[in-house]
Amino acid sequence: MIQTRAQHRMMPLGGILDRYVSGGFLRIFGLSLAVITGLYVTADFFECIGSLLESGASLSTILRYFIFKAPLLISRVVGFATLFSTLFCLSLLARSQEITAIRSNGVSVQRIALPLLVISLCLSGLTFYWNETLVPIFSRNAQQIYRTEIKQKRQLSLFGTRNIWIRGDGSFINIDSFDPKANTLRGITVFTLNRDFSLRSLIEIPDAHWGASNWEPKGAVEWELRPDGKLSRTDSLANIPITETPADLKSLARDADEYSYYELQKQVGEMKSKGIDTTALEVDLQNKLAIPLVSLLMVLLATPFAIKRQTSNNVSLSFGITMAIAFGYWVLNAFCISLGRSGALPPLPAAWIPNLIFSLIGLYFFTAEE
Repeated sequence: MIQTRAQHRMMPLGGILDRYVSGGFLRIFGLSLAVITGLYVTADFFECIGSLLESGASLSTILRYFIFKAPLLISRVVGFATLFSTLFCLSLLARSQEITAIRSNGVSVQRIALPLLVISLCLSGLTFYWNETLVPIFSRNAQQIYRTEIKQKRQLSLFGTRNIWIRGDGSFINIDSFDPKANTLRGITVFTLNRDFSLRSLIEIPDAHWGASNWEPKGAVEWELRPDGKLSRTDSLANIPITETPADLKSLARDADEYSYYELQKQVGEMKSKGIDTTALEVDLQNKLAIPLVSLLMVLLATPFAIKRQTSNNVSLSFGITMAIAFGYWVLNAFCISLGRSGALPPLPAAWIPNLIFSLIGLYFFTAEE
């Protein structure tokens, strides 16, 4: 008997049992992903319906906006779909006594769930690839439609994460970074032009803060180009020719979702070389690696409760416990990300602490199940 159990524990992956469990999981996963995505899109639609109606956007514009936003919404619900699929797939097997029959032949819970772990690991890899390829491109298009066609905002030229170019009246303005919390612009350079678009002067402003109704510069220096080609330096009190308010810049700023991991990594490096604080972006960068692993965590968390509790005919309890754990993960993740962006936690722990805690919880219950 002991030898038989050991053989079943070590049986190769890809057999009839694995194909049966995987097939049931994938069928439920496809349905769960479609349903949860549909609910998410519906909730997002009703959340935006006020601004959509006020803007007078056409039906085709609204449809295009949600079509381009769909890849981002899908990436956000993959973890939930994995959780539901694992829970219901194993629960159905347990309620039909198939789990009991399989385990009576010496197959452990861990071996039963092994194909689900492999699938969830593949889903994590696919989610990362999805977030690196489709999500940034589609998110940029969705935000462009929202800003320019729905909100009727002027589209600024954005190069890099915070490197903003604005065309003013007879000038071009470059801004290294915009701090939406402090309503402060940093690293401002104003290029004033002649009528023939030749450079007349250059104004450098370390930072500017939004006052009652305009931007208030500090320590401005103007470099004037003389006819002889030399530059003259003078302290300047000139106003910044920027008509955009902080609210405008916030709505026009690009989110981390609009960048791939490697694009965001490059921008963080460029901003650091300019001496700009990149704490918030480094948290987003680490989060791009941590979030795709949610699918694997959900399988670890759902498996023991789906099997153990279902064999006790306590469906509601297992469902409630699993949902509470999953909800707790997202609450902890949001809390740690907030701490990281505020500087209370370093970027690496802020993004990875939720995964570490819940992986330990999942591994404890998963390995304890016999």
